[in-house]
Amino acid sequence: MDIIAALIPISIVLLVVATGAFLWALRGGQYDDLEGPAHRILHDDDDPAHHAAADLKKND
Repeated sequence: MDIIAALIPISIVLLVVATGAFLWALRGGQYDDLEGPAHRILHDDDDPAHHAAADLKKND
């Protein structure tokens, strides 16, 4: 029974830490663009059309 008294506060502390880490990542913009990196790896960096499209996107 003593172990339960120790594990409950430890689990609450871990829950608070995990929630804090999630909120920190959320506010830091980690989940803003979920599809961009997946599509970016498919583009050829040496393609001039890709650079032109990226420049147009930056100017908007």
